Amino acid sequence: MRQKNKYEQPAMAIKLSIVIPVYNEEENVPKLLSWIDSTLKNKSIPYEIILVNDGSTDNTWLELKQYAISNKQVKAINFYGNFGQSTAMMAGIDYASGEYIVTMDGDLQNDPEDIPMLLKLIEEGENDVIAGERLNRQDKALARKLPSKVANFLIRWLTGVRLRDYGCTLKIFRSDIAKDLGLYGELHRFIPVLARLQGARISQVPVKHHSRQFGKSKYGLNRTLRVASDLLLMIFMRKYLQRPMHLFGGVGIAIFFLGVVINLYLLGLKMAGHDIWGKPLLVLALLLTLGGIQFITIGIFSEVQMRTYYESQKKKTYKIKEIINE
Repeated sequence: MRQKNKYEQPAMAIKLSIVIPVYNEEENVPKLLSWIDSTLKNKSIPYEIILVNDGSTDNTWLELKQYAISNKQVKAINFYGNFGQSTAMMAGIDYASGEYIVTMDGDLQNDPEDIPMLLKLIEEGENDVIAGERLNRQDKALARKLPSKVANFLIRWLTGVRLRDYGCTLKIFRSDIAKDLGLYGELHRFIPVLARLQGARISQVPVKHHSRQFGKSKYGLNRTLRVASDLLLMIFMRKYLQRPMHLFGGVGIAIFFLGVVINLYLLGLKMAGHDIWGKPLLVLALLLTLGGIQFITIGIFSEVQMRTYYESQKKKTYKIKEIINE
């Protein structure tokens, strides 16, 4: 058994874990890591960086592995395949050991120089989550900015969690809140809603935003429908997760009442001598209404069952191929 030297200093507890999911960012990763290091090395903040390679098809993993081997403050996690940004973010949070956890993108658009400011605010205040707001957003493409504005408005309106910018990845959390988020699929955009479900206190502060220098954006119009689908799930979880009968019972009663009214109307027509059979518009409306409700209900129950499957058995939604500095 190794004898402890009386002059040996105890290992300093990690204050801050920085989680960065990356996908095909081989040109951005070295610059980002150097930027983080130069920002934090003089701040006397014990920190670690957790980089999660989400199935990149370029040399991103080689860059991460090389950097992690030469720097023990860095944990590099390599997935077997592409599981999505939310899952990669959750994996990094699972392996984080800091008192506070920061999430950020790996494309150099988030500014590491905002991290000390976020840490100071969460240490001095009573908030559990502080989210960044990109005031001078550098995304020029209308295909990105317009859907984002629409999504932000709908999320605020429908969930009641009134943040101005849901698309900014740069956030800081108290560790216990971050580790219970249960991210998967495309739910990273709804992190504030998931945190609020835990009772977390949330605020938002302005942060810097930079234009992409290398690589291609992973966002576009094709993600709008996925965000809309997840928004339905968030509404359910925010308002009806613990009392689903208030949703399904209310809808059922409304549909039943409508059906009774239509049947009484048809009965009146029948008694007046009119032929009520073969009304295609009525049949179509009935099928569309019941079919739409059925699909939404099946989607919500499927999502809840999936969460139950993974969380009750403590299964992970990702599969790790290799970890450096675990």
